[in-house]
Amino acid sequence: MGKGSFTKYLLITLSSIFIFVMLIMPLMVILSEAFKNGISAYADVLSDAFTLHALRLTLFATFVSVVCNTIFGLFAAWALTRFYYKRSKFLTTLIDIPFAISPVIAGLIFSLTFGRIGWAQPILNIFHIKIVFAVTGIVLVTIFVTLPFIARSVMPVLHARGTEEEEAAALMGAGGFTIFRKITFPHIKWALLYGIILCTARAMGEFGAVSVVSGHLRGKTDTLPLLVEILYNDFKMADAFAVSTILVLLALILLILKNVVEYKWHSAKE
Repeated sequence: MGKGSFTKYLLITLSSIFIFVMLIMPLMVILSEAFKNGISAYADVLSDAFTLHALRLTLFATFVSVVCNTIFGLFAAWALTRFYYKRSKFLTTLIDIPFAISPVIAGLIFSLTFGRIGWAQPILNIFHIKIVFAVTGIVLVTIFVTLPFIARSVMPVLHARGTEEEEAAALMGAGGFTIFRKITFPHIKWALLYGIILCTARAMGEFGAVSVVSGHLRGKTDTLPLLVEILYNDFKMADAFAVSTILVLLALILLILKNVVEYKWHSAKE
């Protein structure tokens, strides 16, 4: 066996061991602990009112954040790749801020801004709006932490495509929406779907920022990750792992969708 073959099999072995220890073993533990008290107990946890509320809130916050970031991501990607001005790089850096800031810090910033001692609280009181310790705050911080994903997925594709086709269509009298629908969107659709999947996965699993602004009000402001923490701290281990299986299932669905989109994307390039 040559040196190249030895290196190849060594890397494959190390990668397999790493995947088994970091992914397969934790999944096995989650499943074994979730069904430790039997299928009926597992079903009772999943049908519990608190679990169903946490699931609905998680899906709601995820849906709103994905919709908002899809609209923002398309607008931002279009503006930063099709129009050139002095501060475009500065705006690109601003989009990347959620990548650099810890989610806990982001949640703290929102609490200090919109909380009882925040400068925006008097304005919110006038309109009877509550953000901290409310669903509104959970949605806002989820939008913040997932802000860059869609824009960052679409921008490289728009950069690579250039503007020649769009300029030609504009010279022929096509309107802006027609240019986007007929020329731009077909080229970025797979990148957009890829960004949406990443945004969805990040939103569903968000814990740090949501934990700070939610107040941990069980049955009111607890998402699935927060409910797992609450059950774990109450020493209800089987219940915590049972709720975790919902997140695992959602993650597996997103992983399958991600692989399908990647396959379609690469096929479209060929």
